[in-house]
Amino acid sequence: MTPTSTLIGQAGDVSAAPRSDYLRPADLDEALRLRARARGAVVVAGGTDLMVAANLRGWAPAALLDISRVDELCRVDDTGGLIRLGAGVTFGTILHGYAHRLPGLALAARTVGSAQIRQRATLGGNLATGSPAGDSHPALLALDAQIEMRSLRGARLVPLADFFLGPQRTVLAPDELITAVLVQPHTGPQLFAKVGRRSAMAIALCSLALSIHPNGQRVRVAFGAAAPTARRAWAAERFLVESMRAVGGDTLPAELVAEFVRLVREAADPIDDIRTTADYRRHALGVLAERAVCRAWREVQCD
Repeated sequence: MTPTSTLIGQAGDVSAAPRSDYLRPADLDEALRLRARARGAVVVAGGTDLMVAANLRGWAPAALLDISRVDELCRVDDTGGLIRLGAGVTFGTILHGYAHRLPGLALAARTVGSAQIRQRATLGGNLATGSPAGDSHPALLALDAQIEMRSLRGARLVPLADFFLGPQRTVLAPDELITAVLVQPHTGPQLFAKVGRRSAMAIALCSLALSIHPNGQRVRVAFGAAAPTARRAWAAERFLVESMRAVGGDTLPAELVAEFVRLVREAADPIDDIRTTADYRRHALGVLAERAVCRAWREVQCD
């Protein structure tokens, strides 16, 4: 007889489903071997997305690969020019330990779920799901993040801008694990904001991150939940770099702000769904862009 486990559906009905095989490697080498052998296994660390799917849909994967106890994935290396965040680093760790070094990412971490969820949810898991509304995605795009992936075949680095292929689709191969995220910190303004149906524990209706390097020669603008994947607003970035060279004073000209907002909205490709409309997403994204660029400019003038 096939072993079963009890699952409770949406209406409280109890049903039986095949029990998942449970694989828990002790180190990264073992995790990669298991990943190669059991390619259909669902990788779990914090389990915050997995448990939602199990509770709402009564879904159980054939196998679980639990990497939560792989120490190599939970480390942060901040000894060189780059900060290497292990894929198992939680949003709680980012929020409380790296707000001074990565303020934009820390602001994004603060919006992830509740305090309890932030202690479980991991950076790697947020990326691997490939959700267009992933809270960390715009903040990491604004930092030119690179994703480190490993398998028994070796390791590779992929810019985050090339990592997402579409909703819930990434370049991660079936035998690969995300092992780390590499970012280069700087002392310029780093901002993040999102709009949700409520002020906490809400999926983003849209979000935006803005990063300006201290010399003003490099600007990054990225947004989420307003396109098939999180993406950068390339034209808005170029426009702001060129404009900052010619503008002085404490306040940006209104026409400059309006053009920046227009370019951000133009980069978006939102949809209507059960949470809101495409028009609202585009409007709200413009509001976030206006607030972010004005605040960032004030910070630039104060430095």
